[in-house]
Amino acid sequence: MRIVAVSQLKTFWQKRPDAEQSFLAWIDEVKKSDWKTPADIKAQFRHASVLKSRRVVFNIRGNDYRLVAAVAYRYGALYIKFVGTHKQYDVIDADTVEME
Repeated sequence: MRIVAVSQLKTFWQKRPDAEQSFLAWIDEVKKSDWKTPADIKAQFRHASVLKSRRVVFNIRGNDYRLVAAVAYRYGALYIKFVGTHKQYDVIDADTVEME
C-alpha cells in the first residue's frame, strides 16, 4: 500500500520520540501490504477497527497512540487523517476527522 502523508507521522514522532520505532514498524508493514478488503486489514492488524466510512483506526505502540486512515483499496493507497494519543483520539470523530 502507498501511504499518503507519511510526513504527518514523522512530525508526530519528532514530538514524541517514544513513538518513532512503533510508527516505523507500522509503515514498513503497511508498505508491504496489498489490501483489497477490510478483512485483509483485520487479518494483518487484528486490533484495528474498520469504520463504515472506509476508514480504519490503528492502535500504535500498544494502545498509546491512534492513527486514523482512509483506505482507497482500488488505488492501493492509505491516507492519514489523524495521528495522536489515545486521549486526543477520544475527543475526535474518527469518521470525519481530517489532518490540519
